[in-house]
Amino acid sequence: MELGSRYDPSGIEDRLYAKWLDQGLFHPSAADAENPYVIVIPPPNVTAALHMGHALNNTIQDAVIRFERMRGRDALWVPGTDHAGIATQNVVERELAKQGQSRDDLGREAFVRRVWEWVDEYGTQIRKQLQKIGCSCDWERDRFTLDEGLSKAVREVFVALYENDLIYRGNYIINWCPRCQTALSNEEAEHEDLPGHLYHLKYPLADGSGRHVTVATTRPETMLGDTAVAIHPEDERHADLVGLNVELPLTGRTIPVIADEYVDPEFGSGVVKVTPAHDPNDFEIGRRHGLPEIDVMNEDATMSAAVPEAYRGLDRFEARKRVLADLESEGLLERTETHEHSVGHCYRCHTVVEPRLSLQWFVKMKPLAEPALEAYREGRLRFHPARFGNVYENWMVNVRDWCISRQLWWGHRIPVWYCQNPDCGQLVVSRQDPTECKACGGELRQDDDVLDTWFSSWLWPFSTLGWPEETDDLKAFYPTNTLVTAPEILFFWVARMVMAGIEFMGDIPFTDVLLNGTVRDSIGRRMSKSLGNGIDPLAVVDQFGADAMRYRLIASAGLGTDLQLDHADIENAFRVGRNFGNKIWNAVRFALPYLEGWDGAPPQTDEACLADRWILSRFNRAAADIADSFERFRLQDAADAVYHFIWDDFCDWYLELSKHRLRGDAGEEARATAAATLGTVLDGWLRLLHPIMPFITEELAGHLPQVVSGDTLVKGPWPVASGELADAEADQAFEELREFVSSVRNMRAEYKLDPGRGVPVLLIGVTAPLKAGLEHEGAGVRTLAKLTDIGFADSVPDEPGAQAVLRGGTQVFLALEGLLDLNKERERIEAEHERVKSFLSQTRAKLQNDKFTAGAPAEVVAREREKLQSLEEREALLLEKRGALSRSE
Repeated sequence: MELGSRYDPSGIEDRLYAKWLDQGLFHPSAADAENPYVIVIPPPNVTAALHMGHALNNTIQDAVIRFERMRGRDALWVPGTDHAGIATQNVVERELAKQGQSRDDLGREAFVRRVWEWVDEYGTQIRKQLQKIGCSCDWERDRFTLDEGLSKAVREVFVALYENDLIYRGNYIINWCPRCQTALSNEEAEHEDLPGHLYHLKYPLADGSGRHVTVATTRPETMLGDTAVAIHPEDERHADLVGLNVELPLTGRTIPVIADEYVDPEFGSGVVKVTPAHDPNDFEIGRRHGLPEIDVMNEDATMSAAVPEAYRGLDRFEARKRVLADLESEGLLERTETHEHSVGHCYRCHTVVEPRLSLQWFVKMKPLAEPALEAYREGRLRFHPARFGNVYENWMVNVRDWCISRQLWWGHRIPVWYCQNPDCGQLVVSRQDPTECKACGGELRQDDDVLDTWFSSWLWPFSTLGWPEETDDLKAFYPTNTLVTAPEILFFWVARMVMAGIEFMGDIPFTDVLLNGTVRDSIGRRMSKSLGNGIDPLAVVDQFGADAMRYRLIASAGLGTDLQLDHADIENAFRVGRNFGNKIWNAVRFALPYLEGWDGAPPQTDEACLADRWILSRFNRAAADIADSFERFRLQDAADAVYHFIWDDFCDWYLELSKHRLRGDAGEEARATAAATLGTVLDGWLRLLHPIMPFITEELAGHLPQVVSGDTLVKGPWPVASGELADAEADQAFEELREFVSSVRNMRAEYKLDPGRGVPVLLIGVTAPLKAGLEHEGAGVRTLAKLTDIGFADSVPDEPGAQAVLRGGTQVFLALEGLLDLNKERERIEAEHERVKSFLSQTRAKLQNDKFTAGAPAEVVAREREKLQSLEEREALLLEKRGALSRSE
């Protein structure tokens, strides 16, 4: 097909992606994988629709995997989705609610079937969207965390950890979501600093002395479950209270005063209430002192039967109001203070979580964390940016046991069965579903809970490759190489995968962790549906094409920095990528006619002119720099380098300087060499850009001679820098040419000369590289700078003219006589000078005023000093121009 006259992404992207899939280009063979490079996708929730955060994360992964594939690696990008226990169950329950049903109406088996139906209908949505943005995943290896093989891996890990005494069941304080009615791990309770109150409550001593102690709390409703008050054992102010009892207001109970080193004597009165069932620190105090544990709340956060009747059934926040009112009426609310404190919220539904005593399953994390921490400290595990290594280390050092049970129906059901024979009570943990109790032959009941979603995804790097079976994929592709993910799941997922990899595979699952930034709106807010500030990536693709979106995301995503996009002005946000695509398209359309008859061979450098040698040298350096940027995960630098090479070096300079040779004006030999250089460099930069903008580069490469581009860029090869192409002499000469042309353009603009009118210039003290460059490229330079002649002189003429001095020392003189009305120009300069002098006088007076410099804010004074410097530079330029116009006046 002929190359269209205008770039239309909609006409090429779907077609090319289908071609890549048909050719199996993303599916490396395990049997032939000699030099693998593997990435596993952070599995998006099966409920998810693609958002801009997904687009950024997956575009980065795709660029990295495409780069390595082009370099000849057996590149595998394993895709998949996560069953997302809480999120998916919530979605289906909402759908049921619209029909007036609940999961309890259906029963467990029917409800799970309903969820599977939903997954079958909507679960492939994210896959299609990832394909739309060009993700080169191996879809033949697509995985789902509830696949049969992955489910087998989950059960194997649970049983193995249990057998090694690393999984246990116990009553502990967990984070409880009243909305989702399930336990959450510490990491799933997202804390937010919120304004609140600190309530100071009086607890009278039970000895009738009339004395009282004062305790402070942010959750007064939990005082109904207090089982002690505590002081520090060395706090002499309250030493006489230890061993006494206090009356617990509103309950009719008395509770003891105990001493415990956890208490901070500097906080409040030095006396704290102890509620073991509703605070993790109080729980530990209670265990040390054998205190009762009273759970005052039901699963929906209403008050339980353990509280006085007046409060039973009240919502926790309504109970708070009632408790405070009753305390105040009894004179036991001493005072209330405003107080900002950290409040945990469910990471899924954002409900305020409740620390609550519950019987749950836990993983002992300390033994697993120690070798994972050692891998980082030894340098085998690297983070990009490196600062996240400190975050990882801190979490590993202070790791807590992981609550892995969830009170849900959707997910991996815990493989534990309980004997229903009351005389037996056997607990069975098994890799296979047991049919009866082996101890007594009695009936078994499986645990109702499912495992935390992260319990399946922490196995992702090896379960997706077939573990626990010894598959060819596992042998060939584990360990993987790079993980690209978001910093907020460093604890949820990354750290746990490292632990699981070492424990079950004997090696870390990846060596490099690239943590990309967050996509935010123009005022810095995180994009979200609730704020209405999101951007639909597919809408961007429809309007601008996938390549334009990909380029914008990568070019703006510095390592470890957030990316800001204006959701209210998508045109402004993504037009840079579209404009770059148009530039590329038009450059190739211009070049193609001149490549007819080219056999694909590179130019002979001994026959190349200066422009050819320079562009080859620049391309050689760009190839090295871009490869280095990819290797160091500095994709923004790679995007910047390839952009400037294509737009500035190739299009703005090389093409313009080569037109006369490509047309044959300098003879057939020069034309052939220019065409060979043009084709070689054009093919090369299409390859350099391919990982970032795969569709347009593949389409354009298909129109080059097949001997060079072959069938596809997907498999490479990647351009490798060569010392033979590095040409320092050509670089210096051409840079002086570019500076010369730019100086002439600047002088023309400064004096507002007619852009279409040619002018002569003189060079004084010309350097050897510049003179040689002009001998080679004089015709092209005269065209670019709109020059009628380039002369040489020993000194600056004594006549009105503009001057510039190049970095090498060459002076450039542009005679102005006849090009503009010199008298009017002198008048304009004088008027401008008078205006600048007036501003200078005002600014200097202000800065010489001690009251201003001493009293004004530092930033205001700094701005005035910057203003003074700018005005002084402007005056110097005006004086220089006035002098230039006054020669031989």
